[in-house]
Amino acid sequence: MKNRLKVLRAERNWTQAQLAEALSVSRQTVNAIETGKFDPSLPLAFKAARVFGMPIEAIFQDEQEQ
Repeated sequence: MKNRLKVLRAERNWTQAQLAEALSVSRQTVNAIETGKFDPSLPLAFKAARVFGMPIEAIFQDEQEQ
C-alpha cells in the first residue's frame, strides 16, 4: 500500500515522533508505514485521516489500483 504520510508530515514540519504521538503509536511504527514495510490497521488509517483532516483515500492508495 502506498501512502503520503511522509509528505503530509513534512508539510507540517512534524517529526516522526510527533506524528507517532498524535496517532498513539511508536515512532518505529510511523517509520515502517512511511517506508511501506507495514500497512496500518483500518482504525489507525482512520486516525491518520482525522489527524490530517483528509479522507483515507487521500493518504493511502492501493498499489493494485493503477
